[in-house]
Amino acid sequence: MEDQKKNILVRLNRIEGQIRGIRKMIESDEDCKAVLTQLSAVKSALDSTSAIVLDTHAKECLTGIITNNETMDLDDLLGLMKKFLK
Repeated sequence: MEDQKKNILVRLNRIEGQIRGIRKMIESDEDCKAVLTQLSAVKSALDSTSAIVLDTHAKECLTGIITNNETMDLDDLLGLMKKFLK
């Protein structure tokens, strides 16, 4: 679990750096195509990171459901999946 957390934090730091770079590009009137390319990269990185977080949460919820028969966790998981898939 700690490895997963570290992986997520590394990804978020990278995304944060990308966003700072995009801000600088806009401030220095960089070409819109280049800015959009970077925005697309950030979107992709966020999607990948979100998938990892969702995967981790799903495993935790499913473990709780199996060991404790917690249906509330399943409803929570399904709600999150619906939000993520929009």
